[in-house]
Amino acid sequence: MNFHGQKILPAVRTMKEFDKMLDTPFEYGVFLDLHVGMVKSVFDYARQHKKKMFLHLDLIHGLTGDEHAAEFIAQHAKPYGIISTKGSAIMKAKQKGLLATQRAFIIDSSALERSIKLIERTDPDFIEVLPGVVPKVIKTLHEQTGKPIFAGGLIETKEEVEEALEAGACAITTSNRELWKLYY
Repeated sequence: MNFHGQKILPAVRTMKEFDKMLDTPFEYGVFLDLHVGMVKSVFDYARQHKKKMFLHLDLIHGLTGDEHAAEFIAQHAKPYGIISTKGSAIMKAKQKGLLATQRAFIIDSSALERSIKLIERTDPDFIEVLPGVVPKVIKTLHEQTGKPIFAGGLIETKEEVEEALEAGACAITTSNRELWKLYY
């Protein structure tokens, strides 16, 4: 998947942060920590500004991030895509025509093996690897699954962004506005 050369996917937690994103040329981003009552209006607002936003399904206050939540969000908010740790939510989102990103926390080799098996079962469009500062894991997941990789978590410097990209990540998810500025 090509994000039109966009190496950073701004991750925003508040409308104030989203308004700051609107002042950038970034077309794609991620919404975190939304209240269920705001989701539809936030995505309507994003579409008005021609922003293609993923929604982190597990972080919606007032919903459990399961397959029912994915179906509800797909029908009512119509995000560009979702991000979730839950395989059932990934499969439902894909069934409903959304891009789906499987979030994987890789803390050891056992977690890596479990994640690869889950990814084989859910067949997401993307994988988000956390922490994103482990190029070896990014490379391994990309090679073994063939899926595009987002790297997120603990990435704080341009060097760490570049290392993750060189390892095979197609984009970096970050709420660090200093990194946003370096890449627009």
